[in-house]
Amino acid sequence: MHERADTTERSNAAMTAPTLSRNSLSSTAILSAAIACVMHPALAQQQSTPGPGSAPPDSKAASADPDGQDPSTTKPVIVTATRIEEDPFDVPFTVESIGRETMRQRSYRTVPQVLRDVPGVMVQETAHGHGSPYIRGFTSFRNLFLIDGIRLNNSAFRPGPNQYWNTVDPYSIDRLEIVKGPSSVLYGSDAIGGTVNVITKDPYTYGDNGINYGGASYVRFSTAENSVHARGEVSVGYTHADGSRTGVLFGGSAKNFGDLEGGRGVGTQPETGYQDNAFDIKIEHWFDADTRLVFLHQNLMQDDVPRTHRTVNGITWRGVSSGSDLQRNFDQNRYLTYVQYHKENIDGPVNAVRANLSFHQQVETRDRVRGSGAQEEQGFDVGTTGAWVQFESNTSVGHFTYGIEIYHDDVNSFLRRQTPQVGDEIQGPIANDSTYDLIGVYVQDQIQLADNLDVNLGARFTYAAADANSARDPVGGGKIALDDSWDAVVGNARIRYEAVPDQVAIFGGVSQGFRAPNLSDLTRFDTARSGEFEIPAPNLDPENYIQYEIGTKVETDDASVQLSYFYTDIEDQILRFPTGNVNASMESEVTKGNVGDGHIEGVEFGGALRVTDETTVFGNATWLYGRLTNFESGGSALANTFPTRLMPLTIQAGVRFDDAEGLFWAETAVVHAEDADKLSFGDLRDSSRIPPGGTPGFTVWHIRGGVNVSDNTTIDVLLENITDVDYRIHGSGQNRPGRNLIIGCATTF
Repeated sequence: MHERADTTERSNAAMTAPTLSRNSLSSTAILSAAIACVMHPALAQQQSTPGPGSAPPDSKAASADPDGQDPSTTKPVIVTATRIEEDPFDVPFTVESIGRETMRQRSYRTVPQVLRDVPGVMVQETAHGHGSPYIRGFTSFRNLFLIDGIRLNNSAFRPGPNQYWNTVDPYSIDRLEIVKGPSSVLYGSDAIGGTVNVITKDPYTYGDNGINYGGASYVRFSTAENSVHARGEVSVGYTHADGSRTGVLFGGSAKNFGDLEGGRGVGTQPETGYQDNAFDIKIEHWFDADTRLVFLHQNLMQDDVPRTHRTVNGITWRGVSSGSDLQRNFDQNRYLTYVQYHKENIDGPVNAVRANLSFHQQVETRDRVRGSGAQEEQGFDVGTTGAWVQFESNTSVGHFTYGIEIYHDDVNSFLRRQTPQVGDEIQGPIANDSTYDLIGVYVQDQIQLADNLDVNLGARFTYAAADANSARDPVGGGKIALDDSWDAVVGNARIRYEAVPDQVAIFGGVSQGFRAPNLSDLTRFDTARSGEFEIPAPNLDPENYIQYEIGTKVETDDASVQLSYFYTDIEDQILRFPTGNVNASMESEVTKGNVGDGHIEGVEFGGALRVTDETTVFGNATWLYGRLTNFESGGSALANTFPTRLMPLTIQAGVRFDDAEGLFWAETAVVHAEDADKLSFGDLRDSSRIPPGGTPGFTVWHIRGGVNVSDNTTIDVLLENITDVDYRIHGSGQNRPGRNLIIGCATTF
């Protein structure tokens, strides 16, 4: 899927005022959202250039943008690929951009779900409230997530699928950008499979002297999810007499999920529901057309998200086993505050400056009741202070982008049991009283060798350091300290040749990736996969990757295509493997080492073709294959296996109709996945998520549509999984929804 993003779109097809209670969703908020959808009028929409992939092209407002610009004349841009604004067609990487209009029309309920229709991405969900995209075969801390350029990743992220991407409110996003493959040159450690950057909504800062205001609301109902969502936001802008502008955006969301309904054979999946609430405020002051200061604060709280497959409530679909715990619930709290300064079009040797100072706090708590009735609570609190500054310079030898980034984690963790055991005071799931530092210096040069030939060269130095004052000794179980550091220099060389001006481009190159061991790698003392318990592994080296890629992009008035082949060479990947020991709880002991050498390769295709003025056919396909070395069992020799949870061959195809007057749209799409039977040694042991022999393939059919019922109100109706198929995404802890009716109502004012 490939879409041209409209960065000045301000028609927040967004959402209605929720309560921020942790315990319940306010009926007043839901009622007000429903009333707003009836009373307020919908922005007329106009079809944009089609994008390849199975998500619809983002629509553009027929009326003027709130900034006073006509959106139909605004060029699409993506900033994540090269850290500067460029047309996606012009960057020598495989990129995707998904705007708020697509997110609303597709009714994605979480940020990971926004990625589910992107070629090369498989969204695994251990729990209904969790989600972890696999991008080009990698997940968790081998993908980097950014919020307005600030790292969500921290040193507590664990290997394998995790829930942290689900702690970002999808309704606070203006667009989501994906750059596939290693981006360690620009973003440092963790940027291996892909880098995802969410660009948050801006407040209104438009109009003549005086106050201007507007807002939006959204309400979403889903039958198979037994859920209701609500979002409300208000934006106020003030234009000063000197021409400077100030805007403030307030927004809040609340979501309540009941137990998830599977397909016709599974039915209700008990104890899968949860709640979350979010709030955000963004203040933006434009000193002039080239200079702005931005303040943002956002938080999201998830309450009692059950990891059902590890409990007695887990379903036994296709031979998967249920767990033994009576309860295993997670609470997640995330808070981000930042101040950013942006200055462009500067005369002199430095032509642009961007700077950031941020504080990011992420808190996780797990409440567990074992089958015996024994209760325990564990968790951690990571506070990350971040600072970066970036410069741009136009020179006779190219356009240079360069800067420095610093991130510092302060980490505390805990473990409390109903019946305390010796060593519980040392640490929780990761080392207590710890710090972790990442420092990076980078430079990128974009050189135009000819009118149709560009070269992108880059390099980065990264320094990482872990200092854990209270960790468990993996041998004796007593308290130890750990102090280690690593450094790396990585580079890339990318080329882009425009075979047909403004229509056909060929791109490719070589990109290095790097990931330093984090605190979870080094000190984790916690359950791992089903029936496994992970012990610390204090002597680890960095992981190293090299990806080779070649691809093509086609952009015309009626067609859009993106096709790429990549080969990722993997060296010293940190993998879990059994030690051969069993602990007192009868769990198999696993540790980690730099044992993974091998590769992952793949082909990704996405395309859209407008066959009439109002009809577009679209689709995408993904093929992946790979091999890695690991230990099959304790004491065994290294052997070749598949990468964990390798995405099966997946194909999507559909057709879309957009009314010429912009009054309504409709589409139908079919998604087909082959059997996921290429299993790693760990997959074979994961009996509570992966059926014997692998996850069965599936074919599901969806119908979606929307209508503008008035000048400011849009209603979208989706019927997903029409044939009520029982299926799950490979490695997930529950099945996907069965036949699911979703109704969304968006209004602006």
